Amino acid sequence: MAPSKEGISIQKQSDEDLIFRFQEGDINAYNEIVARYKDRLTNYIYRYVGNYDDCDDIVQDTFVKVYTSKHLYKEIAKFSTWIYTIAINLAKTKLVKQQKYKTFSISDVYDDENKDFDLPDEGFTPDVDANSKFLSAHIQDALNKINENYRELVILRDVEDFSYEEIVDMTGLPMGTVKSRINRGREKLQELLKDIYKEE
Repeated sequence: MAPSKEGISIQKQSDEDLIFRFQEGDINAYNEIVARYKDRLTNYIYRYVGNYDDCDDIVQDTFVKVYTSKHLYKEIAKFSTWIYTIAINLAKTKLVKQQKYKTFSISDVYDDENKDFDLPDEGFTPDVDANSKFLSAHIQDALNKINENYRELVILRDVEDFSYEEIVDMTGLPMGTVKSRINRGREKLQELLKDIYKEE
């Protein structure tokens, strides 16, 4: 007979099992959620807002929201989709309030759904070499220069590796819009980064 969920190590339980346990009052389940998602959300939010202080605030606010709104999670969605949606909305709200980012027109970029571009994820490892730091800084600079609507989706797809379907669920956008914006964002990044990669 299979062991009950309660008998399985908390580290081996699914995200969905953890949030259900937390809904029932298990604070250890919440702590495990934080441990699993803190670095992932930090990487995503930093790529999106381009500022460590804002990133830290948004990640903390995300976990506060998870804590206070735990009963809003329903089994119809993956937990990762739910928590990233919270983080995305908090990040967008902060950017709107600060009015930091300008809109860049890329109307001259064509759609090509078959064109692919892998965006490196440099992460926050302290032992990265000088070249990796150089590339990471230029990648972030390029991300900051593209329209935030495209930046958000490119990071979700190419850094966080979410499927198109998951991104649709997170953003509420139609599938065609998601694919079009990702492709336009990739094209703009390729244009901004092409000189760097020629040196590799």
